[in-house]
Amino acid sequence: MSTTALPARRAPDSFAVLLMVGLCAIWGFQQVAIKSTNAALPPIFQAGLRSAIAALLVWGWARSRGTPLFRDDGTLAAGLLAGMLFAGEFVCIFLGLTLTSASRMAVFLYTAPCFTALGLHWFAEGERMRRVQWLGIFLAFAGMTLAFADGFLHGAPARGTTLAAVAGDALGVLAGIAWAATTVVVRATRLAHSSASKTLFYQLAVSAVVLLALALGLGQVHVDALTPLAIASLAYQAVVVAFVSYLVWFWLLTRYVASRLSVFSFLTPLFGVSFGVLLLGDSFSLRFLMAAVLVLTGIALVNAPGKR
Repeated sequence: MSTTALPARRAPDSFAVLLMVGLCAIWGFQQVAIKSTNAALPPIFQAGLRSAIAALLVWGWARSRGTPLFRDDGTLAAGLLAGMLFAGEFVCIFLGLTLTSASRMAVFLYTAPCFTALGLHWFAEGERMRRVQWLGIFLAFAGMTLAFADGFLHGAPARGTTLAAVAGDALGVLAGIAWAATTVVVRATRLAHSSASKTLFYQLAVSAVVLLALALGLGQVHVDALTPLAIASLAYQAVVVAFVSYLVWFWLLTRYVASRLSVFSFLTPLFGVSFGVLLLGDSFSLRFLMAAVLVLTGIALVNAPGKR
């Protein structure tokens, strides 16, 4: 991948910040929705269905707006790569969760904004980070790690399963790298000149094929107990998350500096914990509040205006 001349993006304004906070809340609630659907649909099959339904919705949306999705504009290679990375991220997450705890997975997965900033710093013009911004990313990651410290330590595996846990943690890091690489591909290739609908359609269509094929190969294509709650949860994942929120996310990438947007994703697991407290009766400690302060401070530093 080589550095590509791209349209100038601007720093996130108040509108972009509000959208990003809303997106992180949506993504955080997704954890509750996935848990609500796991009893009815195997995880990888669930993820494949989500991508397939959302891909159809994006196709319908693009057609209603007259946005071409199949015109040859030189984005096919980058689009297929982004789709494979998108699918690979979910494969790593779901396989990793069978080997390590959810808290450990969250810590390793959310290395993604760090990798994103690093990749964009190298490959995309207008995305270079200042020292204070790197400090902000460090603080935000430290805060997120602090929030999950108890689960990370208590989720340490028993003796004899260390290699499996290391493999699960490694899959979490690979998922974070895949997430970051997807953003870099979208920002630093011809996809940067493409519509948000086409960029998202590539990822959903490719990931639907890959994930459903993998679920079929693993014997996970079955429905156990399809309850109204499971249907509503799957609909939330497909319509609200994979269609609406991802479409907004890729629209934001066409207008704002991606490295400054991606740091907001550190809020996602914090929203996940908050929804767990509100809806599932989970508890939280003073450490969590301290962690939230660190994350917000880091986000503020990354998005602070530079000296003129």
